[in-house]
Amino acid sequence: MDLPRPDPAVPHLADVAPSVLAAMGIAGFEPRIPLAHDVAGACVLLIDGLGAELLDTYAEDAPVLAGLRGQTLQVGFPSTTAAGLAAVGTGCPSGEHGMVGMSFRLPDVGVINALRWRPHPWGEDLRDSSAAPEAVQPIPTVFERAASTGVAVSVISGAQFSGSGLTRAVLRGGEYVGVHSLGDLAAAVSTAMAAGGFCYGYHADLDLVGHLYGPGSAAWRLQLRQVDTLVESIVERMPMGSLLAVVADHGMVTLNAADVVDIDATEALHDGVDAIGGEARARHVYTRVGALEDVLAGWRDILGDRAWVVSRDEAIGAGWFGGRVTDDVRPRIGDVVAAARGSSGLLRKAVEPIESSLVGQHGSLTEAELRVPLLLARR
Repeated sequence: MDLPRPDPAVPHLADVAPSVLAAMGIAGFEPRIPLAHDVAGACVLLIDGLGAELLDTYAEDAPVLAGLRGQTLQVGFPSTTAAGLAAVGTGCPSGEHGMVGMSFRLPDVGVINALRWRPHPWGEDLRDSSAAPEAVQPIPTVFERAASTGVAVSVISGAQFSGSGLTRAVLRGGEYVGVHSLGDLAAAVSTAMAAGGFCYGYHADLDLVGHLYGPGSAAWRLQLRQVDTLVESIVERMPMGSLLAVVADHGMVTLNAADVVDIDATEALHDGVDAIGGEARARHVYTRVGALEDVLAGWRDILGDRAWVVSRDEAIGAGWFGGRVTDDVRPRIGDVVAAARGSSGLLRKAVEPIESSLVGQHGSLTEAELRVPLLLARR
């Protein structure tokens, strides 16, 4: 099987924050992406769901963003929010930070939802259990490392995410500034840069609208215009010597109903299967003892050209999770990994009714999902 593989010539999303901090002269950070030096204050602003292909296609709706268009990054697998935020927060790909999906299995815990930090699909809060976020993701974050040098570090995101499991796992270390609107976010970012600090900013609504109505829909394009105004507002207020790096955690595709498979309604896809994680375009399949080969063959046969279906070893060997997969992370990856091709979806309508109803999806290895822009503004 001809598998997609990461292009070593394309920088990773995980390279951005360390490179920005290196440009600020912060000790211990390498300039993985060449940037201008002598930066006094900086922000990495992540726009959830802003794929490079989408920005290029709808550039007329985002003239400010399009005007900053330069380098393209790859986000790695899975191309999803938990993994993307972890890449920014740790400076590592998913094989090291361990956020290998929206949901994945932890040994002795079970399948957890990384966005809700609860058993998947639902259950009691796991933040103060054996699955404490700091234990699940123990690598010091870039925010912790930067703050330890004395630089002012802030994480500027939705007030509702303060103290969440994912925030504690991959964004800990800076002062959390909870915001409620685009104007609020722009003002907080501007304040942080004016003070000469380093901040990470996050905006979620472009992804939300894309899920609900599809990327490229009228609602999505109008939301993109709001994002463009957000960035314009920040750029206009940037002090001399500051740097803004706008990135995204993934792109998005619109599912084709004819290419959708409902796993919950396909009994043969459960033969030999102990648990299923991931999401609609990137599934982790955990098999019963001795059932790996049968499950692998069964999923390949049923899904056909709808997905790349590989063993854990094949996925790791193809570099899907980065160049290194740690011993702690390895068992979180499915014994079988299914990555959707084209516009297909691997839904679970009974177990994940809300997620399965969404028009736009992401997580897999297509260029539309993997490639995101790196947009740089400097004063």
